[in-house]
Amino acid sequence: MRIRGHIGDWPVDLTLELEPAEWAQLGGQLAAVTPVASSAAAVPVARADDALWQAARDVLRQAGQLNGPELLEHLEGLAGNVAAGKRLLVRLRHSAEVKVESGADAPVYHWIG
Repeated sequence: MRIRGHIGDWPVDLTLELEPAEWAQLGGQLAAVTPVASSAAAVPVARADDALWQAARDVLRQAGQLNGPELLEHLEGLAGNVAAGKRLLVRLRHSAEVKVESGADAPVYHWIG
């Protein structure tokens, strides 16, 4: 096996030579790792932002309707920063539980559940 590339500014040209028994040993070690990884992946993991998403939905649900800037202000406070608030706003915009209408100055978000 030959590996070529760079590490920073340094060129790398590495050749690995393994005997058939060494390849088999390496393959056996990889096969032993694979079932552990696939079984770990099968366990459902709760998304870290599920509670935040639920709270964002609750803000709009309880209000019934909010214009975009008001909703964004609530979401920024909830999420702790502007970027996370905007991500929640986009997620609400695309949610089947929310209807967005064009308002005079800003979109209006309606909870339709």
